[in-house]
Amino acid sequence: MNLKKMIILNTILTFALCFLTHFVYTLLPNPVFAIFFPVNESIWEHMKMLYTTILLYGIIEYLIIKKYNLYHNNFMFSLLMKSIISIPIYLLMFLPIYLNFGENMIITFIILFITILIVNYIGYKILSLHPISYQKEISIAFIIIVYILMGLLTFKAPHREIFFDTEDEKYGINDYLIKK
Repeated sequence: MNLKKMIILNTILTFALCFLTHFVYTLLPNPVFAIFFPVNESIWEHMKMLYTTILLYGIIEYLIIKKYNLYHNNFMFSLLMKSIISIPIYLLMFLPIYLNFGENMIITFIILFITILIVNYIGYKILSLHPISYQKEISIAFIIIVYILMGLLTFKAPHREIFFDTEDEKYGINDYLIKK
């Protein structure tokens, strides 16, 4: 196993893990899980799912790197960057199609897979860089800050289209649209 082969393995397993993390809050609804997992079917909540899934899969990725004694640098920074940049990459591909044609599950899954493939390639490149000073500390701090923001946007979602769940007609966790 080498880091290049891990790109393919990581992509397939992260993609599969997305299906599990999508339903965590539905199965175990509580305020803590609401911060990490989607609480509705809005576009934003699915970005939260992608971010969390990449970080969760990072545990498996780290174990694989250690098991095969693969040379790497900047693991936490790679994980942070993969999780953060997955959001704009996905949205740049998804939103134009969604806004012009509506949602199509097959297209959505293809875009999700391509996004995960791209960020895993970027993560591989970061793992191959020279060591970055304080990358662990900086990465952990940013991961915590992002989750604080995600929690705020879940419990106090702005009334914008990206935060709106068209199925349940609500924003965030409990802000229902009231029809007149």
